[in-house]
Amino acid sequence: MAQDTAQQTPPSAPTAPARALLPFILPAVVVGVAASLIYLGVSTAAEKLQHVLWGALPDALGVGRYSVLWMFAVLVASGIAVGLVVWKVPGHAGPDPATIGLDAPVLPPAVLPGLVLATALMLAGGPSLGPENPIIAVNVGLAAWLGGRLLRRAPGALWPVLAEAATIGALFGTPVAAALVISEALAGRQMRGRLWDNLFAPLTAGACGAMTTTLVAHPTFDLGLPPMGHPRARDLLAALVIASVSALLGMCAVRALPYVHAAFGRLRHPMLMLPAGGLVLGALAALGGHLTLFKGLSETAELARDPAGWSAGQFAAMAVIKLAALLVAASCGFRGGRIFPAVFAGTALGLCAHALVPAVHTSLGVATGVLGMLLAITRQGWVSLFTAAVLVSSPSILALLCISSLPAWLLVTGRPQMQLREDGSPVR
Repeated sequence: MAQDTAQQTPPSAPTAPARALLPFILPAVVVGVAASLIYLGVSTAAEKLQHVLWGALPDALGVGRYSVLWMFAVLVASGIAVGLVVWKVPGHAGPDPATIGLDAPVLPPAVLPGLVLATALMLAGGPSLGPENPIIAVNVGLAAWLGGRLLRRAPGALWPVLAEAATIGALFGTPVAAALVISEALAGRQMRGRLWDNLFAPLTAGACGAMTTTLVAHPTFDLGLPPMGHPRARDLLAALVIASVSALLGMCAVRALPYVHAAFGRLRHPMLMLPAGGLVLGALAALGGHLTLFKGLSETAELARDPAGWSAGQFAAMAVIKLAALLVAASCGFRGGRIFPAVFAGTALGLCAHALVPAVHTSLGVATGVLGMLLAITRQGWVSLFTAAVLVSSPSILALLCISSLPAWLLVTGRPQMQLREDGSPVR
């Protein structure tokens, strides 16, 4: 009987010898450092332009930096500038941003300069999108192009994985996020060998990307909220409710994406679609205030510094308006990602819960609000849990996050994603 059982047990995948993994170290290190430097270069250029557009220029003109008139002017001008890039620059700044996610396609080198320019203009101009999707696409395209020429013996599929892991590590300042994304992607594929053998090169690239960003820019995602003590039964109830409500709110934007995208698509030309999007974004900014502009990372920190500075209604309004701005910017053609604006919307919703029910701890409200929102917007379970946990740096919340992710995931799984196919239908 024991012999039969042993024969029925499938053999475990063999581990790769060290000599098979060592050749991947140098390419992973080079890709990791380069991906981080590209991300930092684009972000720095965008920040300098942002300071001009939203600081020096309105001051010189005697206009309020965040007056309604100036927000309309800059957002429409940003739409015109990005529209010109999409219309005239070779490659048209890549494919429709509503059709791509974190797993970016390998774009031809001629497309990449226009995509970089469109991304920098978007980040500086104020639309509610982050840098992740286009920067990943740029790094993937460069790594595939250069790597395929310099190391012809390396498998072609290696370079996109290294570039994606390196960029995610650079964006979050830690290789853990890269490892979680890659492991989640590998779960749907047929792997050769052990999981850690497959993660060795991407984790190396992610670690080098994260370390480069950390050494150069010193990023932090910790919002500085007070740590939570020992969880109680009411905390569990609050976590389940907030994560589920946040996921449902995020799904409203996901469901609306095909319709809003089709509405802008009827304009047919980027010089009409993008300025029209800028006009709508200006109206949303006038309603929500300047905190609902930009990718949302520093604005999220500003919210967290003063949880009592706004009423529950104001927090709720900012969450809805930020989500609407994300939806419009992603639909009209601005190049950008969706993670950072979703973090702002989830944070605002979590602080709204705290304002409504003061017994809800601020760290718990923010973490579960972000968790539910990211699950709906990204469908990346590990990244959603990781981001929510990193924002509050409170170990006692981890168990509550894992439990509250279960009903939130049931609300979003199997339903349309915030990504479209080329024909405009949602990806499932």
